Amino acid sequence: MRRSIALLLLLPACAHRAPTTAPATVARVALAASSHEIDSLWTTSLQQFHTGQFAKAQTGFERLTLEFAPGDNRSGKAHFYMAECYLAQKENLQAAREFRRVSDETPNDELAPQALLRAGDSYADLWRRPELDPTYGQTALATYQELLTRYPASSASKRAQARILDLQERFAYKSYQAAQYYFKFKAYDSAILYLKDLIATYPKSRIAPQALVRLVQAYRVIGYQEDLKETCGYLRRFHPDAPHADEVCPKDAAGTS
Repeated sequence: MRRSIALLLLLPACAHRAPTTAPATVARVALAASSHEIDSLWTTSLQQFHTGQFAKAQTGFERLTLEFAPGDNRSGKAHFYMAECYLAQKENLQAAREFRRVSDETPNDELAPQALLRAGDSYADLWRRPELDPTYGQTALATYQELLTRYPASSASKRAQARILDLQERFAYKSYQAAQYYFKFKAYDSAILYLKDLIATYPKSRIAPQALVRLVQAYRVIGYQEDLKETCGYLRRFHPDAPHADEVCPKDAAGTS
């Protein structure tokens, strides 16, 4: 009898607690934006982006990436614009990740080549001073080269070629500065290694003629006569107007008299 009374007393409490899951379910459903709200947020986020309100635009695009229905062609654009917002706010690594997401997850999208280009730009911007660690510069170079391979006929690929040339100039200058460092301490053999690598890897760089002059000077100091003669011949043949070329390589040293 007592057990029956206890069960009867518990029933109202259980009945009171049972519906607690329903409001939570309703709340989750209510969070989903309507089609009109999504369109409005898209328009607002674009306006904010084009007026330089990058933090606000980023928040809007991030929300849109969660709200777009599968197959909505604006999804890739939202990630692209969100990446541009990150880049404008100097969050380069996050920007690069979002750009890569566009090119990797939607490789056939018209924005994919541009996204890969901008991913390279995000890394390149982190390596502004050649004397610093070149890791980001190397990553940028690899990204641009990937663009040339994946989308060779794209307009983004043509722009990547110019970016690659600029990076190569910086890599060449970095090697030259390393050689100068060893010259300072009269470590000529180490300087020669850097200069030879520079000339072999970046023969068309602006610093290449100067590197050849410096290489001749190193050979003369340590008495490498055969290398001196060969390098002078190369210098006078391909860079006859290089500053100090006539000083370090008179005609007899080049074997032309």
